[in-house]
Parts: sequence; structure tokens; C-alpha cells
Amino acid sequence: MSVLTIDAGTTVIKAVLFDDQGHETAVSRVTTDVLRPHPGWAEQDMDAVWHAVVRTVRDVLTGRTDPVRLLSFTAQGDGAWLVDDRGRPTGPALLWSDGRAADLLTAWQRDGILDAAFRRNASLTCAGMPNALIAWLATHDPDRLARSATCLTAAGWLYLRLTGIRAADASDASAPFLDHTTGDYDPAVLDLFGLTGHARLLPTVLPEDRCVADLTPAAAGQLGLPAGLPVVMAPYDIAATARGTGTVNPGQACSILGTTLCTEIVRTGLDTTGEPAGITIAHHGPDHLLRAFPTLNGAEVLTWAARLLHLPGPPDLARLAFRSEPGARGLTFLPYLSPAGERAPFLDPGARGTFWGLTLDHTPADLARAVFDGLSLVLRDCLDAARTDATELRLCGGGANSDAWCALIADATGLPTARSADTEIGAKGAFLTGLVRTGAARDLHHAADTYVRISRRWQPDPARAAFYADLHQDARTWRTLARTAGWRAPTTWRPGPA
Repeated sequence: MSVLTIDAGTTVIKAVLFDDQGHETAVSRVTTDVLRPHPGWAEQDMDAVWHAVVRTVRDVLTGRTDPVRLLSFTAQGDGAWLVDDRGRPTGPALLWSDGRAADLLTAWQRDGILDAAFRRNASLTCAGMPNALIAWLATHDPDRLARSATCLTAAGWLYLRLTGIRAADASDASAPFLDHTTGDYDPAVLDLFGLTGHARLLPTVLPEDRCVADLTPAAAGQLGLPAGLPVVMAPYDIAATARGTGTVNPGQACSILGTTLCTEIVRTGLDTTGEPAGITIAHHGPDHLLRAFPTLNGAEVLTWAARLLHLPGPPDLARLAFRSEPGARGLTFLPYLSPAGERAPFLDPGARGTFWGLTLDHTPADLARAVFDGLSLVLRDCLDAARTDATELRLCGGGANSDAWCALIADATGLPTARSADTEIGAKGAFLTGLVRTGAARDLHHAADTYVRISRRWQPDPARAAFYADLHQDARTWRTLARTAGWRAPTTWRPGPA
């Protein structure tokens, strides 16, 4: 029998079939549009997302005769997917990448609200989280909130379409509202953000053993599956990806080398000390939490650098970069190129990137190498911010296809690195979760040991690791100087009246 999984990402919806040994046997992908009606906004048509799911499932099942034993899915996190009392969208979904609430976030940071919330649940709010978006709508579109009955996430929206149930998995509920000691929303956090009056919008948080329901006849007819098939709501995409790499035990870490560089580490117990940074996600069981640092700057920086150097793409940039030496002959790069600044491992909407130490002697290869070095040291920043000792760093995402970068990350972090053999890691996490939640696997540890496979490992070179430890301190010094100076963004020229 097969396990059908769905990974509903922001721009690509995937359906993946796994056999009983956990091997991928079929994959279907459909792209989805991100709508940007105003600068900084990011929205999606909720029905279009559902139709993309239907299309991928039907496509992946075409010609297959092997029965499907269950459907398990993961999806993009955060955002605000608002529906009315009939379960219909009251407008487009507001995505995790939406920046319309940036001014509100700045005010919360200035007033100490973000810090106070972090001290309760170890999650630092960003502009695309439900609290920021609901607060923005309360001021700018109160009519939509009045017409809305529930604020779901992408996973909650799919669970509603598949099973008819309005709910949230604990991972999706974790940031910003969850009390990790009770597994339910924290009234004090709602009060901090002035959202007590909107608590009615929050869906029920389901414990792990209740995130399973039957596929409705209506959904079954659209998907071409039998009604009553078990449907499992797995953790949202970054948490599912951690599971898919086998990052399930305390001290294990993974980095997703994708659009963002998301570094995650499993720990036991909540840590609300230190500089507020990242988010804390319910991972599995009452004591296993995932400290996650999803940056705003990742593979897009590689695409930008490739374009700047007139190269076809990131693979060509990597080939050029590794002609240079570690440290790029004295050139340091701070990779904060997003117009929205940075959110992990520190929050600063004004963060800006720069090259330090640039001279006439530097070559295109040095610039390319500095970009890879700078992004790799961001992973080390995130691991340091997690305040938990890591034993290994597992790598996935498009960037992990570069052997040279995987080796560089081992040197830059001082940790052994390992690349997953699977290609659809989020879907693999949904597969493992589906087995556990339907009783087909004993627990997540057993499922990961049985089905997760590693294709290659790298050990840090002692001499290069020592070099990068020093370079990391230098880069942190440059970053501190830049932050202290307010990043010194030059005045932008604007043409006068004609």
C-alpha cells in the first residue's frame, strides 16, 4: 500500500507517494501565484490553493493501482487564512511573507511588547504572523474581521476542506500564542498584543493524537480517493522538514538551504532567556521543542549574486566561488539583502547587507566565495542563538545539492553535516507523522530510524574550522558596528518636479 502526502508550499504544491519502505514512488508539482496588490503585501487565493492540491493529487494517482492507506499533509506556516461561519474565505489569504504590519511590529518592538511575549513562549513575532495581521486588519479592515469566524493557517484551511474540521496543529499554534506548558493559547500573550477581543477567531488546538480525521465524501469525490480515508494534519512545513531529515532527538539540528535559511534544533524545555530571536515550535511529545530561525535572506541572495556577476544561476555561482580560498582573501559579506531587513537570528527591519574589506585586488571568485561564506556564518549565528549544543547538522533544500557548500557549512559551523537521500523532505516528514498518528509506527524516533536515509556526510576540517571560528567573530564585530550605526543606508535620489 502507498501513503499519499501533500506539501503545500507558498509557490509550489506537491503531492508525493511513498511505498511501504518509505521510498518516493511518484511526485506531482503545481505552481501557485503569490499576489502582491500593494508593495510589501503577499496574498493567495485560497480556493486556487485548494484546486492546486486537487490537481496534484489527481495527477500523482493517475494510473496507480496500489491502494492508498492514508493521506498526510504539511503546508506553509503563519499568515491569516480567514473563513466565515460557512467555511468560505472572506478574502485572500494573508501570507507569512506579508509585510503590511511592519510599522506595527516596529511599535511593538519599541514598546517592549515583543520582548515580553518572547519571555512567555520563546517566540519572536514577525510581520507575517497571525497576531500582527489580525491587529492590522482590526485597524484597516475591521469589516473583514467582523465577517470572519476563524483565522486558520494554510494547513488549517486544507484540513477544513479535507475533513470539515476547523483546527490547528500545535506547531502552527506555537507562534505567537501557544502556552507550551498547557498546549493551549496563552491569554496573557493575547492581552499583550491587544487581541483578547479577537480570541474567538483562533481555532481549537489539537493534540497530536487527535490530528487525524476521515476524508469527507465531498473532498473524496474531488480528489479521486475513497471517503473515510484517514487524513493526518502534520506539523507545518519547517517542522515537518525537520522530521523528514530525522531531526527528532535533542541536540540534532537541520538547516533548510532554500528561499530562507531555516536552521532548527531540538531541545528539551523552554528557554526564554537571551536576546529574543527565532521561534519555538511544539515538535513531538510534551518535552521536545524545536527552536527555529527562519531568516529572510537565503537562496535569493545567491540568485542576486549570480545575476550581479552575469552567471546563469546559483550552481554556476558555486563553481566560481570555490575557486577562491576560505575567507575570500580578506573579503567579508553581511548577507542582509531583503528589503524587509532580517528576522533571525535577530530582528531588525533596517538590516542591510554589505561587503567589508573590498579592494581592487578582489576577483569575481572572491565576491562569490564571500557570499557563500557569509550565508554559512549566518547558520552558525542561528545555532549560537539557539543556546543548545548541537551534535550534527542535517542539510536539505536546493542549496544542499552543492557538495562544496555542504563541506563549507561543516567547516563554518564546526559540526558534522549530512545530506538527506530524499528529495521531498517536507513530504517525508508528513509521511513519518502519518505513520505515527495512525499507529503504523511506534513513535517518531522509531519511524525516523527506520525510514530516514542519509546520502552523504562531511566532517569539519580542524584547520578550516578554527579559521572560520575567528572569521565568525570578525563578522559579528562588523555586524555590531553596522547595527550601532543604524546600517547607514545612503539617501536615495528622487527626481524633482518636471
